[in-house]
Amino acid sequence: MKLSKWVLLVCLVLTGLVHGDENEGDEAYEQDPLILDAQRRAALGIEVAPAVRRSLPVEVTAPGEIEINLYRTAKITPRVAAQVVTRHVKMGQAVKKGDPLVTLSSVAMAEAQGELLVADREWARVQKLGRDVVSETRFVEAQVERQQAHAKVQAYGMAAGQVERLLSQGDASKATGEFSLLAPQDGLVHDDDFAVGELIEPGRVLVRLTDESTLWVEAKLDPAFAETVRVGNPVRVSVGGSRTFEGRVIQFHHHLDEASRTLIVRIEVQNPGDALHPGQFVDVAIDTGESRPVLAVPREAVLLLQGGPAVFKLEGDDFKPMAVQTGVTRGGWTEITAGLDEGEQVAIKGAFTLKSLALKSQIGDVD
Repeated sequence: MKLSKWVLLVCLVLTGLVHGDENEGDEAYEQDPLILDAQRRAALGIEVAPAVRRSLPVEVTAPGEIEINLYRTAKITPRVAAQVVTRHVKMGQAVKKGDPLVTLSSVAMAEAQGELLVADREWARVQKLGRDVVSETRFVEAQVERQQAHAKVQAYGMAAGQVERLLSQGDASKATGEFSLLAPQDGLVHDDDFAVGELIEPGRVLVRLTDESTLWVEAKLDPAFAETVRVGNPVRVSVGGSRTFEGRVIQFHHHLDEASRTLIVRIEVQNPGDALHPGQFVDVAIDTGESRPVLAVPREAVLLLQGGPAVFKLEGDDFKPMAVQTGVTRGGWTEITAGLDEGEQVAIKGAFTLKSLALKSQIGDVD
């Protein structure tokens, strides 16, 4: 018999109080008296306080989608036709600024490297002879030719350090046309769609790097609500109603989305622990900086009873569950829009204990 009572208790805890009409609105649920004096309440960890009016921030909520932060993204492309010699990174790999990504070989680069070595030697010779021996025209020509050759290999894709190594060696046999594309920033390798030996045309993206420590959220707002939002407003970004991330409004699109007729707002969100990923759908709540006074109770004071929100109101020493209607929850406080009057005493701690005691009283002693 005791086992069946325990089963019933568990069912009641899962489904809420079952007495009374579910459409009673703000009336108390029918139950046996739940009388607890101050000493008993203290022993059970139950605290009581009046429902009060508080100023809760006004937020604009909207759905959003995580996107790559393009301001922290780099696309690595060759500037001349080249063949892939060596792959240095793979998709998903974290790299540091200056790390080699891919080594290429190019006929055009080989020609440019040779021209640079010749121009560098001629410039060194002209400098050594000096202006007293070499005409002013020849002096300037040698200087310009060397500068142009230097700029050309860099324009083709050689990094400054690679150019300096080539010049310091001064060996024409090193003008093979090989050079490495380096990471321009720290980041994660997102794309690496190429194969060793493949001939690559100029402008093709070989590697895309992005720093995912900060991402974007593109949120779609009703234009009427968007009028209250400003650049710099703080934002809460939540995934699946669980974990929350901090962000801020950084930009507005200057046209409405053609399909949804909404205004897209760009939010910059911090991504600690790489918990967010591009393509995820999220919910955003933008703090407009305004507030309004509402009747509110601590969030933990509101429980689910009979399929709806309720609080335990204290009358004398008797706790009565009262159905309420709730509004927004901000900063740990939940707005009460109906079912409770200002100043009425409610359980702000230990409400779940009261719910358990109430359920237990309905099925008798289970000890």
